[in-house]
Amino acid sequence: MGLKIAIGGKGGVGKTTMTALLARCLAAQGGTVIAIDADPVTNLAAGLGIPEDQPITPIAELRDLIAERTGATPGTMGGFFTLNPKVDDIPERFSRERDGVKLLVMGTVKSGGSGCICPESTILKALMSHLVLHRDEIVLMDMEAGVEHLGRGTSASVDALIIVVNPGARSRAAAATIRKLGQDIGIKKIVILGNRVRGEEDIRLIQEALADFPMLGFIPEQEEVAKADRQGRRPFENIADAPLELLAVVSKLREMETKVAPRRHLQ
Repeated sequence: MGLKIAIGGKGGVGKTTMTALLARCLAAQGGTVIAIDADPVTNLAAGLGIPEDQPITPIAELRDLIAERTGATPGTMGGFFTLNPKVDDIPERFSRERDGVKLLVMGTVKSGGSGCICPESTILKALMSHLVLHRDEIVLMDMEAGVEHLGRGTSASVDALIIVVNPGARSRAAAATIRKLGQDIGIKKIVILGNRVRGEEDIRLIQEALADFPMLGFIPEQEEVAKADRQGRRPFENIADAPLELLAVVSKLREMETKVAPRRHLQ
């Protein structure tokens, strides 16, 4: 089975940029990658360089598909509908691909609040379960802090939760909260990826503040990232130009991939 990684972090730390760059690097090395945009603020398409004229409808907004697969109209609560809808064709039908990375946008459930038992949440959780438990591809999930779409049994089979932090105090403080949310749903390996560090002092600050976390690596501040954002393009058009520190992180993920044990459905 391919590597399954959830990526979280406080807003503004570069979580989505890191997800896109890791996905592109892994694909460039010959991996088959599915990138999941599971953050309500959907920006992963831009980071992957998918053109704006190729709009992606979030899965949660595919009303006809949800009604067909669950037997219930989206936006409804209660009643009877299937809790195990067919989802295995969704990645191929509703993804957009560039440079070997397939992007799926999950969307948000707009009724019933967090954790509601409704057709939309049912199909999203079934899809996440399918991607984690039954696909051979590498799957990278750009998550909001609450890891909303991961059910407990699915989460236990995620290989790691990467928490992206920068040297800022609020970012570092958020890491502990995100770790607890990950642990509460069964993710066992939770690591820190320092981003936008400006030198050894920033690295020490993160290491000392988060001394009880394993460190995956540290990515220096990159002018190319800020420049690309101003110009409305993806950074490092030639992914081979990505910083060596990022490639070192990818190598660690590859090592993790070789240790992946066969998954089993725990629910």
